[in-house]
Amino acid sequence: MYDHRRLGRELELFDTDPLMGAGLPYWLPDGAIVRHALEEYIREQERAAGYRHVYSPVLGKRELYELSGHWSHYSDDMFPPMELGGEQVVLRPSLCPHHALIYRSRSHSYRELPLRIAELGGMYRSEPSGVLGGLTRVRSIQLNDAHIFCTLEQAVEEARGALELIGRAYADLGIRASRYRLSLPGEGGKYVADPALWKRATRLLEEVLAGAGVEYEAAAGEAAFYGPKIDVQVVDSAGREATLSTVQIDFHQPERFDLHYIGADGAKHRPVMVHRSIIGSVERAVAQMIEEHGGAFPAWAAPVQLVVLPVSEAQEERAYEVVRRALARGLRADVAGPEQGTLGARIRAARLVPYQAVIGEREAEGDLVAVRLRDGRRPGAVPVERLLERIGVCAETRGAELWAAA
Repeated sequence: MYDHRRLGRELELFDTDPLMGAGLPYWLPDGAIVRHALEEYIREQERAAGYRHVYSPVLGKRELYELSGHWSHYSDDMFPPMELGGEQVVLRPSLCPHHALIYRSRSHSYRELPLRIAELGGMYRSEPSGVLGGLTRVRSIQLNDAHIFCTLEQAVEEARGALELIGRAYADLGIRASRYRLSLPGEGGKYVADPALWKRATRLLEEVLAGAGVEYEAAAGEAAFYGPKIDVQVVDSAGREATLSTVQIDFHQPERFDLHYIGADGAKHRPVMVHRSIIGSVERAVAQMIEEHGGAFPAWAAPVQLVVLPVSEAQEERAYEVVRRALARGLRADVAGPEQGTLGARIRAARLVPYQAVIGEREAEGDLVAVRLRDGRRPGAVPVERLLERIGVCAETRGAELWAAA
């Protein structure tokens, strides 16, 4: 594996500046492309799975986090309150209180459930400076978060569906889970004191894991303060393990926020809140992709999908025409012209680009390109439209095969 901190800077994906502060990386243009591709991917997957997307503020009144329990159980990891108009507001450490308020803002019938609310939203955590590094430990996080409000009878199936989404996403991103962990409470006052709540939620998550056929290890002291969770663990280039994705069943916050729905009997009932994050934070997901792929991102997520290489200045105009045609199809393409060095040097410089298209005198005359693939294969001279169509199909289907048999 590769160290994403070094490689990410070498590839000009992200960087940091002391004036912005520790744990606050910024995204450079190529990194922003990868991030955007990842965000669009997960939104698309969630829409197909029946989620509805929302936006909520990154600030909340201190009272909101007192109500949710974050203030009493999690305030050491939160930024201090800011005085605003005689009130105290806080940078949110989590999206779940905001989504609970969104649910509470309308009345709901059992016929609406499960209600799946998703958001790619910012949250902020006061991480100690000693643990910050690259994209994996940051203070400003863009989280792929969602909360499913459902009946007790629906909770296991909804959590299992989230695990299936995680598995598909990992396959499409080309990353591997090192293990699944059932995170349970430990000793001390960090956790909500409600043994019945913990027992019931743990039993349901064990049922989810059994139904999914997933091997797992139980770990005390790793739960959220309000309930147990399934954590999907990944390992970085240094062998350090971290949580990327989570699934949680929560009885605590529906009680704290007095959430309810109207059942078939016309009475009020308390929903269950399933928390889930398919790819975790965008920052950590991109870091893991950098390390697993060494910067050779899947074609659908690559900053540049096609580089066109004219052999000489005589073919540059045709090269730019090919790029214009690629851009018109929604592909990401660029020209590496003779001013950037010899053809061999340019080919080596573009080694991480999935597709290379060389245009010499013969290709220019016949609207052809000589195709070279990142994996070393050379399909040879093909019509420009055929190449662009193949790249488009590969990107659209998010396939791993760059040149499948036609």
